[in-house]
Amino acid sequence: MGNHLTEMAPTASFLPHFQALHVVVIGLDSAGKTSLLYRLKFKEFVQSVPTKGFNTEKIRVPLGGSRSITFQVWDVGGQEKLRPLWRSYTRRTDGLVFVVDAAEAERLEEAKVELHRISRASDNQGVPVLVLANKQDQPGALSAAEVEKRLAVRELAATTLTHVQSCSAVDGVGLQLGLERLYEMILKRKKAARASKKRR
Repeated sequence: MGNHLTEMAPTASFLPHFQALHVVVIGLDSAGKTSLLYRLKFKEFVQSVPTKGFNTEKIRVPLGGSRSITFQVWDVGGQEKLRPLWRSYTRRTDGLVFVVDAAEAERLEEAKVELHRISRASDNQGVPVLVLANKQDQPGALSAAEVEKRLAVRELAATTLTHVQSCSAVDGVGLQLGLERLYEMILKRKKAARASKKRR
């Protein structure tokens, strides 16, 4: 836990040898990415400091009944100088989680540019994208529908599965549902890829 003051990006050999889905959490600085990560990990709100490199945690998400899924989550700093490094972390990822501060409408245009840039990178084409409209506990926070519109999520590639979920790191509302939808999108993509290989 905590900031790892390094620019080391995940590689296949570096990742743990257990069946876990690799997910990268990105977004502008101060969007609440690390607080969301620790809300998922510890089930409580943790006030965090700006991430200088990355944080990584193994998160187990219940899916109903006795089933659960494990995500290996990489939370990468969102400061402008760190954004060029995002692609190093998103390479070969199973899913992208893009976090926005829904109460800071004036930065959504900047967030839109970064979301479209990373999702259209050659390594990330077709990777499912979960957009978390965070800070719904704050007055004036935009709804998931409004965030979806302002980020032009529907303009992402036709092959990219997307879902926009309102949430709050403070009380955890919306996070479970968002991750369930991300898992569904990842499964759908993997099944489509297997079916495509069989047809060859």
